[in-house]
Amino acid sequence: MSDHPALICDLDGVIWLADQAIAGAAEAIGALRRSGSTVLFVSNNSFAPVADVEGKLARFGIPARGDVLTSAHAAAQLVEPGERVFLCAGPGAAEALMARGAVLVGSAPADAVVVGFHRSFDYEELRRTAAVVRAGARLIGTNDDATYPTPDGPIPGGGAILAAVAVGSGATPAVAGKPYAPMAALVRARLGATTSHAVMVGDRPDTDGLFAVELGCRFGLVLSGVTRRGDLPVDPTPALLAEDLADLAAQLMAGG
Repeated sequence: MSDHPALICDLDGVIWLADQAIAGAAEAIGALRRSGSTVLFVSNNSFAPVADVEGKLARFGIPARGDVLTSAHAAAQLVEPGERVFLCAGPGAAEALMARGAVLVGSAPADAVVVGFHRSFDYEELRRTAAVVRAGARLIGTNDDATYPTPDGPIPGGGAILAAVAVGSGATPAVAGKPYAPMAALVRARLGATTSHAVMVGDRPDTDGLFAVELGCRFGLVLSGVTRRGDLPVDPTPALLAEDLADLAAQLMAGG
């Protein structure tokens, strides 16, 4: 098993930057799979439904049906079937919550408020969301990433929206995605005993690196997303450091 570690692979900053593929990523995934590695894609971006994420990976030359987990899945695990949920997030979070058996509502009373990345967020939505939390709903964030990488540089992420709601409502959120326990539980359920042999590949020490610590696996840091060489050293220290996924895959297949 140690000769063919499972790969837990982030998407933003590793496979793509927004709608732009990162060179060599698809070939790297193919080579790792041929070498015997299982690849699980784990993203903190909760916006898109799973089929859309799988479709985007397929367009970039990476078959991934059944191999995608997002922070929307993790957030849904913090809600019980039948609970009333006010959504301040995208369609991916709505999909995961409905699959869990939650009832989506447009106003208080609600049992929970789930906040995730979406581009239509504005002051009126902030006001309405904070009011539902103040009325007694618990606050759940799909993730707390401050930014997401794009070809034009970082943009505000789901964590920026969550921070606004938390400050506006005075509530402390429970966060579901990397590096927190709800997402770790989903990955362990999917990979089982192979988790300890896995490599978490990502571009953010504060999410992907700490997630590797949570899982007890190695952290492979790629410099194709948020983290750049000028940001080094970082904490936690990566077991593997690479320019991009293609470089990291070459290191792994060479026995790294």
